Amino acid sequence: MLIAQITDLHIGFDRDNPHELNIRRLNLVIDQLNAMTPKPDLLIVSGDLVENGDDQRAYRHMESLVKRWQGPLLWAVGNHDSRDGLRAVLPEVPLDENGFIQYEAEYGGLRFVVVDTLDVGRHGGMVCEARAKWLKARLREKPDVPTVIVMHHPPVDTGIEWMSALSCEEWVMRVEKVIRPAKQVVAIIAGHVHRPIATGFAGKRLVVCASTAPLVALDLEAVDPLHPDGRALIIGDAPAYAIHYWDGTTFLSHFEIAGPRNVIATYSSNLQPMMKAFLEERGTG
Repeated sequence: MLIAQITDLHIGFDRDNPHELNIRRLNLVIDQLNAMTPKPDLLIVSGDLVENGDDQRAYRHMESLVKRWQGPLLWAVGNHDSRDGLRAVLPEVPLDENGFIQYEAEYGGLRFVVVDTLDVGRHGGMVCEARAKWLKARLREKPDVPTVIVMHHPPVDTGIEWMSALSCEEWVMRVEKVIRPAKQVVAIIAGHVHRPIATGFAGKRLVVCASTAPLVALDLEAVDPLHPDGRALIIGDAPAYAIHYWDGTTFLSHFEIAGPRNVIATYSSNLQPMMKAFLEERGTG
């Protein structure tokens, strides 16, 4: 099974501009996903769908762009979103009994549990007691079904000070306590950081997908809030996405970019002997 993930679309950053940069970047990614062979079985959109949660025009535009994807979709909510704004345009996205955008779905033998980490008015994440209780109940229901947890905020210190959670935060400890004993969790996938990251959390694989909107610069030096030092914060590298592969045992993630590429070599007759030798070596040639 192939699972595509896109995140941090931030449509409407240049409000009311139908040709803004984030729209063009998202279109490149959707075009590339639709053209893939083999094609992904599922697309997950893991939050920050728009720049401003009260911008219904941006939500409608975002929906029209993403739904050019020719396959099933799962949605998560990010800190730039609003729950009401998202569901006004996407009413099919479920709520839990407390009004959080949390739900589960199964595709290709995998169970996906989407967790709402929005803390209204804050940049950082949150999983309150009610959300943690919901997650704990869902994980107890099907302990033998391989499960992927989807959330916008990764509950880890990324090394980038202004895009991190800390292990001492209550919500991080709350989520860790719920996830650690859940043996069926094969991976946690997230967004928010605008960079690709592979790490671990609560004894599980944690994969952070890079953004379709412009990326965050990699700078691991501490930030002095009183002295701006001119460092790069946002960079114009190509729009990005992730492709996760599940074979029933292993969850593996590829990070990719969209747009024109400088192809150095192609599979031509010149390279056929090399390819044949490689495949014969592994017993499939």
